[in-house]
Amino acid sequence: MAELLTDDDVRRVLSDLPDWSRDGDAITRTVTCTSFLAGIDLVRRVADAAESADHHPDIDIRWTAITFRLSTHSAGGITGKDVTLARTIDSLIS
Repeated sequence: MAELLTDDDVRRVLSDLPDWSRDGDAITRTVTCTSFLAGIDLVRRVADAAESADHHPDIDIRWTAITFRLSTHSAGGITGKDVTLARTIDSLIS
């Protein structure tokens, strides 16, 4: 099982992930896409990466606003798996 990050670890990580914020036992990022279909395409690309990593985000789709929520449910909070996937999502958004 993945090891939980400490509060200090999470603060440090978020300083390197400026588009992400902490929400309880998760980190989140909302992206506004240019169209609904562009958002769905982003979700598909994130889904492919998540499947490869065997670590799956919660995804909320609201027209062109896509929110990614990362938490390692089996560990009960934020782990290195979430940080790695957040960086992957950032690279897919760029």
